[in-house]
Amino acid sequence: MPATNHPQEEGLGLVLRYLTSVRAWYLATSVDNRPHVRPFSYAAIEGGALRLCTATTKDVWDELEENPWFEATSWWPGHGWLVLRGRVDLRAPVSDEVRRAGFEHLEGLGEHYDGPDDPTLAFPKVEETEAWICDHEQWIPIKL
Repeated sequence: MPATNHPQEEGLGLVLRYLTSVRAWYLATSVDNRPHVRPFSYAAIEGGALRLCTATTKDVWDELEENPWFEATSWWPGHGWLVLRGRVDLRAPVSDEVRRAGFEHLEGLGEHYDGPDDPTLAFPKVEETEAWICDHEQWIPIKL
C-alpha cells in the first residue's frame, strides 16, 4: 500500500513530497473542451496551501485564467503515483521566500526572469484540493 511508505508524512506534506521527489510532474488544464498537459517541477507549501510557480507569459496561465480547475499527477517509482485535483487562485499574495525559491528553481531550469520580483512570475495558490496515492489496486485518499 503506497500510503504506508511514509507514515510520518500526511496531508499536504505527503503531496509535496510526491511532487518534489521526481524531476517533473504533469499538470492538466481543460479549455474549449480540450485537455492540455505540461510538465511542472516546482511546488511549495505556504500558509497551509500548495503553491505552484509559472509565468504569466505561458499558455498555462491563460488556460488557468479561463478555467482555474486542474488535475496533476506524479509517479514516484516504488511509491505509487499521486493524483491531485484542485482550483487555483492566480492572484493570491505570495511570500518573498516562496517567490525567491520559485525564481531560483525556474532559473535553474534555464528560464530567465528579472529577479524574484519579476511581475511575469506567478505563484498560483491551490484551493479545494483533493489528492490520492494510487497503485494498480486502489486509490487511497489523502486527508488534507
